[in-house]
Amino acid sequence: MQATDRPSKNKPKAGEPAQPATAAPRHAEAGARRDADTLDALQDRSRGFAEARPDPLEWTVKQTSEPQDIVQSSEPEQKLPAHLPDPWHVMRRVEVTGLSEHRSRLPLVDFFRQSPTARAFDLLRTRLLHTLRAQGWTRVAICGPTPGCGSSFTAANLALSLARVPESRTVLMDLNMRTPGVAAALGLERAALYNGDMLGFLRGELRLDEHFVAASNRLALGLSTSVFHNSAEVLHDSRCAATIDEVIRRTRANVALFDLPSVLHSDDVAAFLPQVDGVLLVSDGSETTARHLKACEKMLAGHTQLLGVVLNRARNDEEFTSAS
Repeated sequence: MQATDRPSKNKPKAGEPAQPATAAPRHAEAGARRDADTLDALQDRSRGFAEARPDPLEWTVKQTSEPQDIVQSSEPEQKLPAHLPDPWHVMRRVEVTGLSEHRSRLPLVDFFRQSPTARAFDLLRTRLLHTLRAQGWTRVAICGPTPGCGSSFTAANLALSLARVPESRTVLMDLNMRTPGVAAALGLERAALYNGDMLGFLRGELRLDEHFVAASNRLALGLSTSVFHNSAEVLHDSRCAATIDEVIRRTRANVALFDLPSVLHSDDVAAFLPQVDGVLLVSDGSETTARHLKACEKMLAGHTQLLGVVLNRARNDEEFTSAS
């Protein structure tokens, strides 16, 4: 039987070009084309995403300018700094008018409303208020030319008279740390034991509501008990000026009275003059001389205003007079 030649699977048919023996199968070539197409598609997609992505700065501005896209918190917004409470509502309350009229101390005009002394203090109060309101002033220093002229007596009674003015607030601070006298004049020695650290307060070591006491809704008192002979240095300190400013701002006082040592026996008054608008000078009718008053006027000239001269312990029928 004659054998016939069968065509091989790799043998090209008639009319087809011959393929090299090393050619890859068709399915491998198709897979390679698919991989190339997939890679090109991924690259095109990456380029399109980069072109469509916004600039980071532009995106931040857009997000900031469109608050509706941000989820709002249900908690109320807290604004800083927080407002401090009115110190008049948290000060320690003290009783001044409960003193006995027969106690051996300086007389208070609240106990003797019909006396010439009371009428004189009310007149002094009215004249002082007219001057302060006309000039837009608030701070008044009260002092004498020499020790013992009665500055604490005048400051205490004037403060009580001012506190009776409706819709007003008066602050009285005892800055005579050499010989404090306001607490004794008002009968508040016991209260001063707990709230009388004036030195610590002026140095910023105590809060306002820790130091001040409220005699009424219109009168706040800064008391002093300890004796300190280097008080001028404290009054020179910038912390003292900042503390006084804070007292006026927070208490919203219409009038602030400062009882100070004598003008001619220390430099306390001279150190504190930049903090006041004017000085009320208290003279002793039995001790103060014209030379004393002249020396005080010379020291105050060019630094502050002399608001008036109060004559204390006047002779004859004039129990209490004031001259402006």
